[in-house]
Amino acid sequence: MATYSELMAQAQSLMAQAEQARKDELSAVIADIKGKMKQFGITVADLGGAGASGKKAAKSKSSAPAKYRGPAGELWAGGPGRKPEWVRAVLASGKSIEEFLI
Repeated sequence: MATYSELMAQAQSLMAQAEQARKDELSAVIADIKGKMKQFGITVADLGGAGASGKKAAKSKSSAPAKYRGPAGELWAGGPGRKPEWVRAVLASGKSIEEFLI
């Protein structure tokens, strides 16, 4: 039976071989895609590349004023969408969210 260190060495060797095979296949795939793009006159914008859609990035934070303050000082506006973890914990414990109004 092989030892742990022997198995780890084999695993590292296989991972290195797998990474090399991925790199080799990747270059062939990229060359094929570029050739087809040139053949059909396709641009990166046609594929929906970065900046091609003209859409703005979504805001990560709400601009609404906070209505609720959590037990550890977390703020929440109470808007639509998924409730923060602290709100779900408060509700699961049987308390009312109204207790946390600012």
